Amino acid sequence: MQQNVVALVGRVLLSIIFIVAGYGKLTALGGTAGYFGSIGLPVPMITAVLVTAVELLGGIAILVGFFTRPAAYLLALFCVASAFIGHGDFSVAGNDIHFMKNLAMAGGFLFVATFGPGSLSVDARRGVAAAA
Repeated sequence: MQQNVVALVGRVLLSIIFIVAGYGKLTALGGTAGYFGSIGLPVPMITAVLVTAVELLGGIAILVGFFTRPAAYLLALFCVASAFIGHGDFSVAGNDIHFMKNLAMAGGFLFVATFGPGSLSVDARRGVAAAA
């Protein structure tokens, strides 16, 4: 049981930043699109909507343990991509730390994808939470 509680706490800690960031983007979608355009991302509004959905829905999926493995793989990929796209310019103060933070979160998501959400999850109730 202790292992499952720790898995739940880990999922909560991994998901918080994505839920908060996704909600923030959702409530300021125009500003998010404007920022994405300013850094040269294509179709900024569509990109903003997609990033918002990945962060918010992916974060919630990890939090409750629903389609946990696919969500964890998606967020791991998202973290690596955003490390390079959003924090790859090390001449900007703090980007080196943000870059490494994103890679560390990707590693955490890969652990979740590998070992599953634990028994305190929606996936466990659905019968799909066993370790691979």
